[in-house]
Amino acid sequence: MQTLSSYVQGRWHTATTGARPLHDPTTEEALAECSTDGIDFARVLEHARDVGGPALRRLTFLERGELLKKLSKAIHEHREELIELSIKNAGTTRGDAKFDLDGATGTLASYAFFAKEAGARGFLSDGGGVQLGRTARFWGQHVFVPKTGVAVHINAFNFPAWNMAEKMACALLAGVPVVEKPGTPTAFVAWRVAQIVVDSGILPEGAFQFLCGGVGDLLDHMGAQDVLAFTGSSGTGAKLRGNANLVRHNVHVNIEADSLNAAILGPDVDFDSETYGLFLANVELDMIQKTGQKCTAVRRIFVPHDKVERVSADLVASLARITVGNPADKGTRMGPLASQSQFEGVRAGIEALQKSARTLTGGSEADQEKGWFVTPTLLLAEDADTDVFHELEVFGPVATILPYSGTADEAVRLTNRGGGGLVASVYANDRSWTKEVVLGLGPWHGRVWTANDRVAEQTLPPGMVLPAALHGGPGRAGGGGELGGLRGLEAYLQRTAIQGFQGWIDGDFGPVKEQA
Repeated sequence: MQTLSSYVQGRWHTATTGARPLHDPTTEEALAECSTDGIDFARVLEHARDVGGPALRRLTFLERGELLKKLSKAIHEHREELIELSIKNAGTTRGDAKFDLDGATGTLASYAFFAKEAGARGFLSDGGGVQLGRTARFWGQHVFVPKTGVAVHINAFNFPAWNMAEKMACALLAGVPVVEKPGTPTAFVAWRVAQIVVDSGILPEGAFQFLCGGVGDLLDHMGAQDVLAFTGSSGTGAKLRGNANLVRHNVHVNIEADSLNAAILGPDVDFDSETYGLFLANVELDMIQKTGQKCTAVRRIFVPHDKVERVSADLVASLARITVGNPADKGTRMGPLASQSQFEGVRAGIEALQKSARTLTGGSEADQEKGWFVTPTLLLAEDADTDVFHELEVFGPVATILPYSGTADEAVRLTNRGGGGLVASVYANDRSWTKEVVLGLGPWHGRVWTANDRVAEQTLPPGMVLPAALHGGPGRAGGGGELGGLRGLEAYLQRTAIQGFQGWIDGDFGPVKEQA
């Protein structure tokens, strides 16, 4: 069994106590173990601040972008090895493993491209300048400058490569060193990526550190210039946000938490339309991709009353064709859940939903001798207003059809009962109806994804997180935000207003002037 180590203060650290096992979710076999016992977390942060931070800040955005481009290529060179490791440690199919790994390298490459917009500077101008005095001689300009601390990233188990890379890309491009902590069940994949990053020698020393195991008292040593970014459950996010030291020093905390994402079928959609076909395909994809273990996966399917019977039948038929089994087998469409705790949580969640809904398909363990398998489970709510559907997220291949009247008002009201979401998808050809729904959902969602017949063949699935678009959301979704192009750097930058003589302020800190 492999012992996974941590990379801190310029060397690999292997703990001799406190080991936690990692398993193959298909066979339940123990694959590896990890622990961070013996690490001085205060010194880890000091190393990042004193060594990694200054080295990064000496570089321009363009130069840091080149580092990200090289990292993307270095990881991509090991793609096949990482795919095999993901199948074994995370229980992913080959397609799901590619989704994670290509998302990681693609995001790094995207931020290398965004660096061109930031330019050969070490700071960002925030819009244009403004006259502050009686004449334009006294001038003001807002700028973003890199924080002088460290970014601590506590990542989720479901995307061990992508989740780490998307946080790294933003922080490193901003000029802030990172300490990465993966979700333990799938840490084998993240550990191998960390090895590739370290062995490549691309990043300055201290810019990247990696913790394989618990975080100990790490948060107790963070300060006002540091940033904590977390992806995971809303409960864990709330505990982290409430850490006394983080509160005392007003440490910036960015949380991307669970979300009861919704798919809304508009009343005008015909069953023979491209929009309806896309609706069915995307709901199926969200339910089975990564075995439903995606923070953006649809959990609530809002369908007008007069369309429920047809939609139910079509989705049941679609899900019946899904082969569940060993993810290494070529014909398998959906593998196991990532861990035993995930398996037990999903089973309990299905039972809770079944008290207020009829099971249309699934609802049980898959027919496998070993492993943490469940079947894709589709339920039909007895009453769409029942609290459990808007409060309980079952983090697996589970979704519920919620019948509604078809009005824009009710679609908005029911969807927003989720208390804040990462993404809501709207399928409709009626432009005015769609606009009303979008504006109603906007305050409660980080993204509102729309489809109609004109875009059906061009659109990407709503569950796909894109580097150029915001990933995050209010309320239950954590209240944070990642990515969104250069907006993703803002958590790691300080906005400050510089005031003084216009000739100097505008010349040195104003927006870059385009060459004639």
